[in-house]
Amino acid sequence: MLYLHDVWVNWFEGEENGYSVCYFHEWRKSDGIELLDQVPLLYITEDLYDHIENDMHDLPEDMMDQIYKRAYMRKGQERSSLEFAAVVTDGRDVLAFDTIGYQIPVRKSRLIPRQEQLVFDMIKTTKPDTFNFEGKRVEKEYHMLSMEPKLVHGLTRRERQLKQLLMISLDQLHTVNNLEELRYWLTEWDPKQYPYIRYMDNETVWHALYEGVKYGWSQSHEDLCVKMIKGQPFLEKMWEAEQAPAQNTSK
Repeated sequence: MLYLHDVWVNWFEGEENGYSVCYFHEWRKSDGIELLDQVPLLYITEDLYDHIENDMHDLPEDMMDQIYKRAYMRKGQERSSLEFAAVVTDGRDVLAFDTIGYQIPVRKSRLIPRQEQLVFDMIKTTKPDTFNFEGKRVEKEYHMLSMEPKLVHGLTRRERQLKQLLMISLDQLHTVNNLEELRYWLTEWDPKQYPYIRYMDNETVWHALYEGVKYGWSQSHEDLCVKMIKGQPFLEKMWEAEQAPAQNTSK
């Protein structure tokens, strides 16, 4: 088995979409960077890699058995084992994961560039392991709180986070489904439609609002977001955390 040593990881927990697991250039000083003293490296198929990167489903049993307690984390002088952790690659991309004892990849991290390159160098003369993975994945269903990759493509970490806040607010708005509220927010988003909005029903207003905001990110998106989260302490706290993010770390 191949192993990597002294691997810096920046865990993103509970992320089912790979676009939310930030690459090194988007790491921040405020992130909790950890050091893996040793971690197994697995060269796997593209299907299995995608399964790990973009889902939160059970991992193959034979893969779990192979990596059981083979990874170690170091904090100061203390060295402790991780039950199920590994670095995986499909030959094109690299991802670390830790199940924290479960069957699913709960925590995920990218690697720093020089360690990514080391991974590619190490697998040059090997072939991917297949493990007991059929590749018969259920088609992933995206929704407002788990956006399609194309809806966040090209956005920065900050913009993705703020867009997630906006989608949470829109989801709440859709759930309440108050016609006057819907009309108010569509007017805020697109004042030019005001003469027509008052004749629209709930579904028409909602469709116009969601279709209008779902692509890209702009100052108009930002203005709408800050207005919609006003008075919601939890969302306001998340907003504030994105206003002055620290610069990326350097390792």
